[in-house]
Amino acid sequence: MSSAAGFFPWQVPLAQRWLGQRDRFAHAWLIQGAPGIGQLEFAQAGAASLLCETPENGLACGRCQACRWVAAGNHPDLRRLRPDAVAAQEGEAEEEGSGKKQLSKEIRVEQIRGLMPWFNMASHRGGWRVALLYPAEALNVISANALLKILEEPPGRTVFLLVAQAPDRLLPTLVSRCRRLPLPVPTHDEALGWLSQQGVHDASTWLAAAGGAPLLALQAAQAGGGPVPQWLEGFLDLAQCGGAPAGLADALVAQDAAAWIDAAQRLWTDLSLAAHGLPLRYYPAQASAIEILARSSDPVRLAQTARWLQDQQRLAQHTLNPKFLADHAARMLLSSFGKPVRAAS
Repeated sequence: MSSAAGFFPWQVPLAQRWLGQRDRFAHAWLIQGAPGIGQLEFAQAGAASLLCETPENGLACGRCQACRWVAAGNHPDLRRLRPDAVAAQEGEAEEEGSGKKQLSKEIRVEQIRGLMPWFNMASHRGGWRVALLYPAEALNVISANALLKILEEPPGRTVFLLVAQAPDRLLPTLVSRCRRLPLPVPTHDEALGWLSQQGVHDASTWLAAAGGAPLLALQAAQAGGGPVPQWLEGFLDLAQCGGAPAGLADALVAQDAAAWIDAAQRLWTDLSLAAHGLPLRYYPAQASAIEILARSSDPVRLAQTARWLQDQQRLAQHTLNPKFLADHAARMLLSSFGKPVRAAS
């Protein structure tokens, strides 16, 4: 992280412009952007800056009592609303979600209603109150409508920061009550410089595999393995020789479905780019194999497989039979190329 109030380096200029207008600040902001560029971190640092008692260039100083409270997670004028499952991942499971019952993946209406007594109290330090809500897509219809009613008559000196990656999934009426703050993707050089500071080797390859999202690249690098999944490297070899799909299916079923479908979608984007003579976006280190496959691909089948992968991505978290999905995917992926797919022996 940057030393400037917890913002990432590529976020600091926007943060200073945004926080420089706090005298006429909107009561609700929808902070949105592509996955892996730091929306939540931006909102958290923004909350700290709004609560800071001695801000520097609009950003939190990191030294005052308010900043220390925020860092410790116990500032009385800051409330975080997120699903119980997210709170548990952060090591702070909500009381209602504790115990053995399954933790909620939604922001419950009780959490929204629980803000009402807070609104009726004066802020502890006489400044802002900040409600940080993430991910906003976790609002269900009931909780979203409860929040909408609050935003229609917002409490004084209170700012809502909603964090989203897919704002189109939110109620349009709720979005209309917020000021949108789209976060830019960092430039290639900014992202590479930051990844190098985090000790990531071969940062350029990791960044490409993550689609230019530095936080996703760092997460993948720290998880081990390589920028190109092993199953995908095996698939590229298999597809060139028209091998049997059984081995690929076994490799896929051993992976998280959402992860391998995402990687396959990235590969299919590169295949489409290569087919049109354009530079690859995600797996440039595999350019030779991808370009060979692109030349032998059936354009119609390639497009059909791309649409199929898109459909599967929406269902990946709810698949009932991972083995069936992996078997079908193996044949679907391999059939996109000119060589016949051999039956398993």
